[in-house]
Amino acid sequence: MTDQTTQNAIEAAAFRRLLKHLADNPDVQNIDLMITADFCRNCLADWYAEAAAQNGVEISRDEARDYTHGMPYADWKAAQPDATPEQMAAFKARKAAKGA
Repeated sequence: MTDQTTQNAIEAAAFRRLLKHLADNPDVQNIDLMITADFCRNCLADWYAEAAAQNGVEISRDEARDYTHGMPYADWKAAQPDATPEQMAAFKARKAAKGA
């Protein structure tokens, strides 16, 4: 078992690697992540902002999104294609299966 400082460093490194992986694969749309994994880059941004607040650091939703998207959120969003009807149908089916 590792001490808490080491555990935090390991988890932080894994999180940074996840963000880099997502940045290196911009073709994976948020809707695709929501369909297959039930989370997306925006979820990560929300979780990041919540963790910051729990540690006494206030950051805005936009600041958190800029961080997790690796660029200004508005720029990232502008580069994303609209979800296809098939993607939206799959997303709605996933939500329905979960009872949401």
